[in-house]
Amino acid sequence: MAALNVDFSDAELEDLRAAAREHGMTLKAFVKASTTDAIAHQRSLKRAATEFQRVFADPSLAEAIEAAGIDDGPVTNTTGRAA
Repeated sequence: MAALNVDFSDAELEDLRAAAREHGMTLKAFVKASTTDAIAHQRSLKRAATEFQRVFADPSLAEAIEAAGIDDGPVTNTTGRAA
């Protein structure tokens, strides 16, 4: 299995150790889980952004919103006071 050496400052390493203890994990397990979770999170965000762009690039969506009478644009008749 491949390994990766990563340098941390003393403060960063102590923070990692504390976080690992809080999660009841070894330092190695905590760093590995945190890294794989971050990768999965980034992939999920990319998929969501791609889907968002696909949906909102569809001209029929704008037509459907208009046909439904949905208008959530800025309010023009305000007094500048909070409700």
